[in-house]
Amino acid sequence: MASNSAPALQAGRVGRAHGLDGSFYVTGPRPRLLSLGTSVAVAGRTLTITRRAGTEQRPIVRLEGIDDRPAAEALRGQALMVEAQQAPSLAEGEWWAHELEGCEVTDGERLIGTVSRLVELPSCEALEVSLEQGGEPLLVPMVKDAIRSVQPAEGRIEVNLDFLAAGDES
Repeated sequence: MASNSAPALQAGRVGRAHGLDGSFYVTGPRPRLLSLGTSVAVAGRTLTITRRAGTEQRPIVRLEGIDDRPAAEALRGQALMVEAQQAPSLAEGEWWAHELEGCEVTDGERLIGTVSRLVELPSCEALEVSLEQGGEPLLVPMVKDAIRSVQPAEGRIEVNLDFLAAGDES
């Protein structure tokens, strides 16, 4: 990767080998980051994706220089990282996790806390918010009823705590 200061996005992790040519499944994939010709950092090396097959949910890739099953198995579990500037543009209302991490979370004028990370839940993604007053982090689902506005350039996300509290009353 060219610069240590440029944010990197995790495209997934190396899963089990597929076939004998060095191809492998990607676990936890972000399919948009796994395009043919994309450079990925894995295990301290930067390699180019030379094959892309499988499905969006279970992509299969092969990397330049990983030419057999043992080489693919040796990478199993390693993160596949892509420089943010190589990532495709996102649609309106979409953000990469690194753009949201560190944003202040408010409900109106009330400061709730700070986004520590984006979490993948079975039904949607959620913001993990470290609370201003401490305690267990708050999970805020990335759904329109919970999120009023997202302004990563200003470092601010406004949420609807009434919606989140309504979900606790089951």
